[in-house]
Amino acid sequence: MRLVLLLAVLLLARGAVRIPLRRMKSLRHRLEEQGLLEASPNTLPSRVGSKFFSSLTGGVTTEPLENIMDAEYVGAISIGTPPQQFLVLFDTGSSDLWVPSVDCSSPACVGHERFDPRLSATHQATGQPVSIQYGTGSMSGVLAYDTVRVGNIQISNQAISLSKKEPGSFLTHHAFDGILGLAFPSIASSGTVPVFDNMMSQGLVAEDLFSIYLSSKSRTGSFVMLGGMDSSCFSGRLRWIPLSAETYWQIAVDRIIMRGRVVACPRGCQAVVDSGTMLLAGPPRDIATIQRHIGASEYPSGQYKISCRAKKSLPDIVFVIGGTKFPVPAKTYIQQIYLGYCKSGFESITVPTELWILGQVFLRQYYSVFDRAHHRVGLAPAAQQC
Repeated sequence: MRLVLLLAVLLLARGAVRIPLRRMKSLRHRLEEQGLLEASPNTLPSRVGSKFFSSLTGGVTTEPLENIMDAEYVGAISIGTPPQQFLVLFDTGSSDLWVPSVDCSSPACVGHERFDPRLSATHQATGQPVSIQYGTGSMSGVLAYDTVRVGNIQISNQAISLSKKEPGSFLTHHAFDGILGLAFPSIASSGTVPVFDNMMSQGLVAEDLFSIYLSSKSRTGSFVMLGGMDSSCFSGRLRWIPLSAETYWQIAVDRIIMRGRVVACPRGCQAVVDSGTMLLAGPPRDIATIQRHIGASEYPSGQYKISCRAKKSLPDIVFVIGGTKFPVPAKTYIQQIYLGYCKSGFESITVPTELWILGQVFLRQYYSVFDRAHHRVGLAPAAQQC
């Protein structure tokens, strides 16, 4: 008992905290209010491939996340001195931190919080241009350095990209202001050091790992824990999977099965564990096979419609990884967008290699641990409540 209390005191001394979740309107409600919800499947397309191939397009701190229309889980950070607060998407599929600048006049910037460098005593401008491409949008702006706070962790001299342009309409409708990348330095723009790498090098986390819990039941309860994991949020034991590349959080998948039959990835394939992507994405041939097996039909926007009643009859899609089966049930991969309309949680990704993206459809089923010290990802069935 004395040892447990001592460990708790040490963690608190180094800044262990779980920040209360702030409840906000979902993207679904925001689009409903603007009369855009029914059109959103066509007007907000996803181009996951461009995110992964740009040529194609103290202790432990717990940061709460919010489920926005089952598409983003966002949490609060602050930048500058005194701090200016932003909601960001915690993204294991990218490595940069960016938020809108006061110099940005794009509609997506105007509707969100914007950082004002003139109000920060710790701001260091560089004037260096930066451009970042994601699957559903892009930003361009300038690179700067400032103090960043995530929970009770304060990072000095953190590289930040400040957007001056955010083309298109996709980012306009979302609740998050910017993105905080949690992937590796090798894919960070301009050779900058990502947020978690600075946390590690500045001795601000107890362990060189972070973990993510995405609630599938409500808009509350999700979190990213920087520097530790919470064993009460998963059942059984973690299955550790070695990384096959240290760019994104990339792992090897043995095969993908349905009703005991291999339906995709028959000779093994690579996959990226990505908290910033909504769906399960894979090569067009494999996705077409799966859509056929589950009875989904394509329509002109490139998405797949499916009967909402299919949730009760379709089997699990099972990812076999490191010899362990990770099932994804139909109630997760068939998603209701609005009343009477459902779509498949699978989409095609056109890239130069056979790559799968294990997005939130997958991660809502599994507590995930991203271990930088041992170059591995840990997965275990997520608890229903945490």
